[in-house]
Amino acid sequence: MKRIVVVGASAAGLAAAETLRREGYDGTLTLVGDEPRPPYDRPPLSKQVLSGQWDADRTALRTPEDLAALGLDLRLGVAAAGLDPAGRLVRLADDSTVPYDRLLIATGVRPRRLPGDREAHVLRTLDDALALRDRIGPGRRLVVVGAGFLGAEAAAVASKLGAQAILLEPAPVPLAHAVGREVGQALAQAHRERGVELRCGVTVTAVTEDGVRLADGEVVEGDEILVAIGSLPNTDWLAGSGLTVDDGVVCDEYCQAAPDVYAAGDVARWYNPLFGTSMRIEHRTNAAEQGMAAARNLLAAPGARKPFTPVPYFWSDQYDMKIQAYGYLRGHDEVAVAEGNLAEDRFLAAYRSGDRITGALAVGMPAKVVRQWRQVIAVRAAWHDAVPNRP
Repeated sequence: MKRIVVVGASAAGLAAAETLRREGYDGTLTLVGDEPRPPYDRPPLSKQVLSGQWDADRTALRTPEDLAALGLDLRLGVAAAGLDPAGRLVRLADDSTVPYDRLLIATGVRPRRLPGDREAHVLRTLDDALALRDRIGPGRRLVVVGAGFLGAEAAAVASKLGAQAILLEPAPVPLAHAVGREVGQALAQAHRERGVELRCGVTVTAVTEDGVRLADGEVVEGDEILVAIGSLPNTDWLAGSGLTVDDGVVCDEYCQAAPDVYAAGDVARWYNPLFGTSMRIEHRTNAAEQGMAAARNLLAAPGARKPFTPVPYFWSDQYDMKIQAYGYLRGHDEVAVAEGNLAEDRFLAAYRSGDRITGALAVGMPAKVVRQWRQVIAVRAAWHDAVPNRP
């Protein structure tokens, strides 16, 4: 094996490249990235970068010296445009091709957008964050479409900077589909108490010159519009490749998508045996962990591969609240407050699927306490043992 290509130069792709070198691969290693910048960290974009606490350089994942030490064939500023598994070729947007013996796909996601008379902001790249940062502050009115974690973080930052933040959400309760109605209500109340105008049950149909238009025809005015309504996996370039694509690149428990082809990060939908389901996780920690796991399996002999069975983790910083979650919260059957109190912005909620605990979300709780629940989830603890006194 002389040529490995990693397509995607963000957290998952970089973690994969570093792991390949660390595990002893010394052949040609090509890292392809559609952005001209070297790999950088994305979670700070909606927090430290947007607020002005960090400058752009601080988001770099590695120094130029660290990258040089990897001995990469680095192709930045050019996107992948096609894949020929039979010929073992990746075609790039500049019409060049890159041959491979084995391939790792880590192309991430792109923001969903809304139609309209002007282009709204999105928040995926460093340039996105810098552009929005320059246009919010005292006296400005920011309309955020979508009250998920990304939209909520941006609204929190805008409010702290002195802007008027209007947060629009189509669901009756933000994030209820993922974290449950009661927890969603508690997070929503935290925004309202801090001056954010949160409107639920409203659907935005278009961006206008003055703001956004709702389904009932009302126009909500805003100086700036941020659309945070989710993302789409970057899989268009795989059309005609024969790979299975279904809300991401479909992989087995080893992160393998096809012979000699693996995937990792936001773009990968893989089977997680720990939870017995297929999942695609858009969290920073998962990107790095899966990049490493996929790289090891790519190098390993078939009998030596290990299933990727993480307990997913994510965090969100909003105002003075530290939100942390472990496990797989979606599709839960029940949620219960196991510690603390929802009304005090200090609680830990546990999530049940079947008779097992599958997730935990904490606000304002010590990290040590939250990590203990990670182990509870990892061992597939019974609900009644982990959350006593429940019916």
